Amino acid sequence: MSKFDLSTAKFATLCVHGSGGVDPLTGAVSVPIYQSSTFAFKSAKQGAAIFAGEEEGYFYTRLGNPTQAALEREMAFLEGGEAALCFASGMGAISGVILALCRSGDNLVSSDTVYGGTHNLYKETLPMWNIQTREVNATDLTKVESAIDEKTRLLFIETPANPTLSIIDISGCAEICKKHNIPLVIDNTFATPYLQRPIEMGANIIIHSATKYIGGHGDTIAGLVVGKKDFVDNLRAKILRDLGAVISPLNAWLLLRGLKTLPVRMDRHCANAFEVAKFLAFHPKINWVKYPGLSTHPQYQLASRQMKKFGGMITFEVKGGRPAGEKLMNSVGLITLAVSLGDCDSLIEHPASMTHSTYNAQELEEVGISEGLIRLSVGLEDPSDITTDLKLALKKI
Repeated sequence: MSKFDLSTAKFATLCVHGSGGVDPLTGAVSVPIYQSSTFAFKSAKQGAAIFAGEEEGYFYTRLGNPTQAALEREMAFLEGGEAALCFASGMGAISGVILALCRSGDNLVSSDTVYGGTHNLYKETLPMWNIQTREVNATDLTKVESAIDEKTRLLFIETPANPTLSIIDISGCAEICKKHNIPLVIDNTFATPYLQRPIEMGANIIIHSATKYIGGHGDTIAGLVVGKKDFVDNLRAKILRDLGAVISPLNAWLLLRGLKTLPVRMDRHCANAFEVAKFLAFHPKINWVKYPGLSTHPQYQLASRQMKKFGGMITFEVKGGRPAGEKLMNSVGLITLAVSLGDCDSLIEHPASMTHSTYNAQELEEVGISEGLIRLSVGLEDPSDITTDLKLALKKI
């Protein structure tokens, strides 16, 4: 009887076993942490060949490390891309991609609801290089296309969007990008490759804040980029080399560990979030709830087409606006009042004053982030305990 063909394996199996089995250097089942800054050469000739790119090998962890390489190989495999590159943070990955594609005088088009750090990059940092950002409501594809001109170098979108959970048509955006010969860059942090595979829908470059669901335990900061090999090689050789937003071997190992349990965790995040969203949707003290898995979500049908499941993120508004929301956040006992997301623990925060405080009042209103909007990252606890915590906190309002 022939051996099991890994190419026929389902996603959960691939997460556990990876693209190539055990560590090729040592045979270790768990990839070792190569906690070294520097790697020795067998000869001066070999050192020169590795530096010139004529021979594969490692010489300095800023430009490559075996633990990092293992993570890059697995992320490219799971996203369906040719290659991947690790960064020290999600913002390092986003900044690196934009700087690799844009020069002074260029512009990029972006969905207008993005992570607050990304928005701040658009407003404060990119203008120092004379790079313009045109933020549009990307749920309307006509607005996306009308913002593109001959100086546009990429389209950047988040879907689901942070924090409004708006859903953007990936295939529709990909068609526009193909027409204008620019890459479609997608922040896939909220969905992960388990729930959404944008490359299969025409996207070119995928970005993750791997700090979130890829790591899954709130114990590391990292970013990841997946794309064509020539683009990723250029990103490593120029942007990462010169700007130095380098992941540590330990953090790369933590993310490799996280990948093994990604499907199990995401299934639980999704199931829990659906239960919590239903509870909030029928509570008399809640104005509204947005969760892509509820049929009341304005892009529910689109989310159903391009996502396997609907994720672990919920946004909602308590009747009474921001004061009532603050009361709720100060009253929860099980749920943790903290930013970030994708942890085992449920996390609750106020975007307008925390993660998205880089948006001014007018910008918040334009993108639909109200003063009363609360973002909830639903964790892995028993869902009845999460809803009980919310029920007790809501009684105090």
